[in-house]
Amino acid sequence: MFLCCWLGLVALIPTTLSTNPGVKVRLTEKGIEYGRQLGMAAIQQKLGSIKIPDFSGTEKVSPIGKVQYSLSNMHIVNVGLPKSSVDLVPGTGVTLSIGDAFISLNGNWRVKYLRIIKDSGSFDLDVNGLSIATTISIKSDETGRPAVSSDSCSATVGSAKVKFHGGASWLYNLFTTFINKALRNALQKQICPLVADAVSDLNPQLKTLNVLAKVDKYAEIEYSMVSSPTVLKSSIDLSLKGEFYNIGKHQEPPFSPAAFYLPPQNNNMLYIGMSAFTVNSAAFVYNNAGVLSLSITDDMIPKSSPIRLNTKTFGAFIPQIAKQFPGLMMKLLVKTVKTPTLTFEPNNATVQATTTVTAFAIQPNSTLSPLFVLNLEASVSARMFVSEMKLAAAVTLNKMDLTLDKSNVGDFQVSALNSILQGVFQLVVIPTVNVQLAKGYPLPTIGKMKLMNTQLDVLKE
Repeated sequence: MFLCCWLGLVALIPTTLSTNPGVKVRLTEKGIEYGRQLGMAAIQQKLGSIKIPDFSGTEKVSPIGKVQYSLSNMHIVNVGLPKSSVDLVPGTGVTLSIGDAFISLNGNWRVKYLRIIKDSGSFDLDVNGLSIATTISIKSDETGRPAVSSDSCSATVGSAKVKFHGGASWLYNLFTTFINKALRNALQKQICPLVADAVSDLNPQLKTLNVLAKVDKYAEIEYSMVSSPTVLKSSIDLSLKGEFYNIGKHQEPPFSPAAFYLPPQNNNMLYIGMSAFTVNSAAFVYNNAGVLSLSITDDMIPKSSPIRLNTKTFGAFIPQIAKQFPGLMMKLLVKTVKTPTLTFEPNNATVQATTTVTAFAIQPNSTLSPLFVLNLEASVSARMFVSEMKLAAAVTLNKMDLTLDKSNVGDFQVSALNSILQGVFQLVVIPTVNVQLAKGYPLPTIGKMKLMNTQLDVLKE
């Protein structure tokens, strides 16, 4: 399934517990029209499978009297559905209407009259003016996936004309009226059940919605629906949970999604709106997993950089380090102390992170001697983008503020380390984070759905 997608990211900082969705999906009239085309192909295939049982009867034909007939081996040879439309019924579902449809079939006939005369041949039946109307409801099943069903259906056949071939077919064509009616009724009874089957056949595809999508060895994201789909005048909206969890441990974060609304746009087939709650729940999960930390050593810094992680470089700013630990390499441990928070502003996504930076001197025997601990408040901008069926990002450093938490090398001016630590962040931390963010995490998807001509906007309500 190839869909155009616009991805709106809405900045909302939730404050109270609720059952609001973290993600919304909107299927517009253009998307529904695409679905109609697929659905008509399925219905046409179903109608092509109509099976009419053999039947027989007796009809009085002037001037030869009673004629016994039987019709057998009837099968569909053509089905045409030239006109169809889909209308949304707000709060109810979808109405599918089919008009001017036609069905052609053929089979074999046998007759017997005047007790001794027998005859046989083939026949064609053309059914025209077929109209079908069905109402399709859309609900949430027990797994949190959408499910559809045909709630009502009506089918009428305008005309059915049979024509006999072979034998004395000119004679038997004289009593086709009765047979026309019998065949028309036989067809009409099968149409609605087959349409209902075609609608139900959509459910296995809908069940492929990735209600629990694995991200990596630490996290998974849940896309189950928090309520039944909402049918509006020009769209169908799905409300999805859109929450990250630690794998095997579904712990709720101390915040919840606030209500948000998709912008009233309908130029594309599909719109996906994601609140800040979803991304912040990811930060909560990874922080709980203890993976929001990074150990930095000198071999991680490009050789061309003048910045080196050793006591000589840091000793230029903090002389006590060079005196107490001369000629040693250093190690920095950057670790979050609380869950980072993402906010959205128009055309901008910003992440605020509170971390500590612990510096160690690496002794010849590989033991670590703690030097100092800094508190670091960092702000980064995130550029979001869609890669295949994943939402990915890349961050750039905006600013960082340093304060001294504790020191084993005496007091020193923290501001003196600002430039060197900014360099370490630009050279190591930001590229390392971006490698992970570029992997992305799965967007809600059904089957083999692909997104084309994607456009991503960052909004604030």
